[in-house]
Amino acid sequence: MATHLKDKEAYQRLNYLYQAAHCVLSQSPDNVELARFYCFTQKTIARRLVLRQDPSVKRTLCKKCCSLLIPGVTATTRQRRKKKKTRFTVVRCLSCGQTKTLLNNPDHCLWVDQPKAQLEQQKQSDPASSAKKQPKDTKADGSQCSKPHDAPSSA
Repeated sequence: MATHLKDKEAYQRLNYLYQAAHCVLSQSPDNVELARFYCFTQKTIARRLVLRQDPSVKRTLCKKCCSLLIPGVTATTRQRRKKKKTRFTVVRCLSCGQTKTLLNNPDHCLWVDQPKAQLEQQKQSDPASSAKKQPKDTKADGSQCSKPHDAPSSA
């Protein structure tokens, strides 16, 4: 059964504006202003209708100038390391100079990707049956992620 989105047309409009910004920059990298206008309109619609955007979309937009961050075209991307353990990706907007630092942790799982963030998981009455359907990895801090294991099973 397909879930019914509350504002399906609004999400389709946001998706269209995001794709239009990508198309404009892929055809003519000099036309940054039109792509910025599309991204600004997308951000305004999402704010006006109080809609949450996917983290992958938000990572590709500059918070300061609403420019679409494409490495090599409108942004520079660098890999940084702090204290020899944590790695970061630093994305710098070429229009306004704003930097965005993203964590490079392969074990990190976004809240959106976790099973307890899904409405279908919360509505089920028997949590034991849902645990059997979906394999979960438990981290040291107690959080769970639904990524598949690489360890062989001992059955």
